[in-house]
Amino acid sequence: MRDVKQADVPEGADSPLDAAVASRDSSTVEMATEAVKHKQCKLAFQPVMQAQPPFGVAFYEGFIRVLDETGRVIPARDFMPQLENTPIGRDLDCVALEMGLRTLVRNPDIRLSINMSARSIGYARYSRVLERFLKKDAGLGERLILEISESSAMTVPELVVDFMDRLQPRGIAFALDDFGASNFSFRQFREFLFDAAKIDGQFVRGISTNPDNQALVRALIAVAREFEILVTAESVETREDAEFLVANGVDCLQGFLFGAPTVSAPWTRENNNKTGS
Repeated sequence: MRDVKQADVPEGADSPLDAAVASRDSSTVEMATEAVKHKQCKLAFQPVMQAQPPFGVAFYEGFIRVLDETGRVIPARDFMPQLENTPIGRDLDCVALEMGLRTLVRNPDIRLSINMSARSIGYARYSRVLERFLKKDAGLGERLILEISESSAMTVPELVVDFMDRLQPRGIAFALDDFGASNFSFRQFREFLFDAAKIDGQFVRGISTNPDNQALVRALIAVAREFEILVTAESVETREDAEFLVANGVDCLQGFLFGAPTVSAPWTRENNNKTGS
């Protein structure tokens, strides 16, 4: 392997590692840009289950996926961190919203949550997509949940509060994603008035044998209860973890224990199973 000389490092990079990271980020943005341009995007759906009887599907979460040049499905974790603050990140939010709303139109019996960045609130295309669908069918709002992460919400809190104030009367619910991952205070809960909160998966995985996370999750559930917020635990992977979470009052469970995200509509398989039983 040849030595990496200073002349090989892109301008503005401090080291070969910086150059490698910059190159990776540039490739990620290019891949996502091409996917949006050529409509090579999909939603992957994961069920969110009720923690109490009748233990059915409460709703589904739709995750944006892009296809690379070979047609391989790329999960959001592999590209969204690099795109969060870019215009293409806003475009992907718009694509996810439009695909989610089309899914609701085609499937009137399901409810769906879609992730968005708070940075998309002032993005004209995002508003146009939402208004176009709600104008055709105002009832779609009753089946749409928009998820905003703690860290994203805190970048523009006034915009988030105003956005929620305008859309909650139209039936749209809002969920605080990554609950517990940052310093979200009681005061902010009172200002934002989220309908639901999703406990960050880092505190859920292996919780049945982790006393520290058990104490933290009990505290998060107690905070949510004070504000009458529905609580979902994500990243539930074992029966033991699920049993602990249910015993401590979560409303919904999401994770590989109940199903991995899939680009094929899971409700179709579930309906077929019911028909064949």
